[in-house]
Amino acid sequence: MATPTLSPDAHVNHTTSLPLRNRVAIVTGASRGIGRAIALHLASMGANLIINYVSNSAQAQLLADQINSSSPQPRAVPVQADVSDSVQVKYLFDRAEQSFPTHRVDILVNSAGIADPDHSTISQTTAEEFDRIFAVNARGAFLVAREAAKRVTRGGGGRIILLTSSLVGSLKTKAGPYAASKAAVEAMAKILAKEMKGTLVTVNCVAPGPIETDMLMEGRSEGDLEGMVKECPHNRLGQTADVAPLVGFLASDDSEWVNGQVVRVNGGYV
Repeated sequence: MATPTLSPDAHVNHTTSLPLRNRVAIVTGASRGIGRAIALHLASMGANLIINYVSNSAQAQLLADQINSSSPQPRAVPVQADVSDSVQVKYLFDRAEQSFPTHRVDILVNSAGIADPDHSTISQTTAEEFDRIFAVNARGAFLVAREAAKRVTRGGGGRIILLTSSLVGSLKTKAGPYAASKAAVEAMAKILAKEMKGTLVTVNCVAPGPIETDMLMEGRSEGDLEGMVKECPHNRLGQTADVAPLVGFLASDDSEWVNGQVVRVNGGYV
């Protein structure tokens, strides 16, 4: 984990060097990919973490161990919960409050998501596959955002950050249900930002383009990936490290005037 370091004569206080010091962040889908990078980045900013996962307990525990290895007190707790289940989402927030009882949940980052590994066209997509994608991506985002709207810190520092996709802007073929599920999240986020009026809780979406993760690679050929690279002005796939700093900014006090927005991070892909 990258921890900020200061020279002996640097006159920088803890708030500056660790802007999320002692704040509590829940990151869903944090055992791998973009969620993992976000959890590590928020930890480097001083946050205490709830590492949510649905099935990969070993990877979640390894991540928690990595974060905790640099601190005398536990700062990361793995918690299993399926974001598409309302009971389990409530349990996730309960565990966060129990794990760090001196502070409410300040930050919710919903990174949990799934895609169609077969990359079917709309005409080829089964109703069951459509429902599976919407259950996690749209219903899951709704459930965690709803719980966060009730429970995150009000009066300053409360942040709800939902990951969507630049596919909502590019509208590529063979991504119909996935793009539609993320478009639904973007609409909900913009409305929720208005509904949180007076709380100083901000609600934003981060919409990555193609990021080199297991989910992107699954079911795709080398030709598919080369095509994505050619479409990007930077001539490369994105990395998880390209996304995490933006989420870190939106989680910080510096982002208070950014609210109800969809921020695309894709190197000019869209």
